[in-house]
Amino acid sequence: MLTHIRPYSPGDLNRLLYIFDLNTPQYFDPSERAGFENYLRTAEGDNFIVESGAKLLGCGGVCYESDGSTAVFAWAMIHPDHHGKGLGRQLCEYRLQRIRSQPHLKWVIVRTSQLTDGFYRKMGFQLKKVEKDYWAKGYDLYYMVMEL
Repeated sequence: MLTHIRPYSPGDLNRLLYIFDLNTPQYFDPSERAGFENYLRTAEGDNFIVESGAKLLGCGGVCYESDGSTAVFAWAMIHPDHHGKGLGRQLCEYRLQRIRSQPHLKWVIVRTSQLTDGFYRKMGFQLKKVEKDYWAKGYDLYYMVMEL
């Protein structure tokens, strides 16, 4: 499948909320939807869309800590029909490439759950702490770091 990664635009909002809903409750608790929508509306950091032709397949963002040396992965998801096809890896590698192009950045943080920590471990992130029921009941925080 030929895919393209491009910057997020406000016209993507409803399609991304749809993808969020399709990934609920397998990867997200319904209570997280408002936070995701707010994140997209405020458009903090760099947000990217994975698409094939005109079909939006997923998204992922990068925010930056005020310390000037740390990037944070934010709100990554892929349409469930396309899980397991390498799109998540492609999006992760794309974001890491963008981060590495900024020499002042030394660390990347991902705050995920027990549902996707294995993916990020394969990508090179190291688990630093776990907090039970952080996102919602049954959705634990897995705080992971990669040194660049």
